[in-house]
Amino acid sequence: MMKQRSVEPILRLSDEEIVQRVLKGEKHWFEQLIRKFNLRLYRIGMAIINDDQEVEDVMQTTYINAYLHLADFQQKSSFGTWLTRILINESLLFVKRRRKKNLTAIDNLEIAHHETPLNGLMNIELKTILEKSVADLPEKYRLVFVMREIEEISTSETMEVLQLSESNVKIRLNRAKEMLRNDLGKHYKSQIYDFHLSRCDRVVNFVMNQILHTPPTAC
Repeated sequence: MMKQRSVEPILRLSDEEIVQRVLKGEKHWFEQLIRKFNLRLYRIGMAIINDDQEVEDVMQTTYINAYLHLADFQQKSSFGTWLTRILINESLLFVKRRRKKNLTAIDNLEIAHHETPLNGLMNIELKTILEKSVADLPEKYRLVFVMREIEEISTSETMEVLQLSESNVKIRLNRAKEMLRNDLGKHYKSQIYDFHLSRCDRVVNFVMNQILHTPPTAC
């Protein structure tokens, strides 16, 4: 009987083990690192750049730079921390260049919903409002908020990536939450149950039509 060759499951390899395989010439393993960290890099990149098309370009540059300098990864921190640092540096460099060229960020949202039209519309609107509120945060607060609350990166890793003290991470996170609460509160105070002019006209026309064609009741 032919002996079956054992295959090492991908999920059992640590990032550092994958790095070693890539360095030995097994380049196809780098794809596993890209797939693992794509979402994290996208969200953190959006926190800085706020333009999904540009973030994709910066992510590609980050991965290429990481691959070219893979031998420089000395495992003093986790691979994820090292890669995130490269992404942040590339993002900040992009923003600096964009400011010099006086470019503006563009929000392109690709949202897929499999719900009723009304629920889908409400969720799209809510998502847009939330994303805008996060995007409007000052960069230093937005970055910490995305890392801690959206990506759920630990406080210690956030401290390491951003080179901040624990107290500064917590202060910036709390400040970001406070600003978001205030911004969302203002929005909903003015927008929730907003009675649009078209609806107002419709109600007025209906009621007045009923009144005009109905004799008043005698007292």
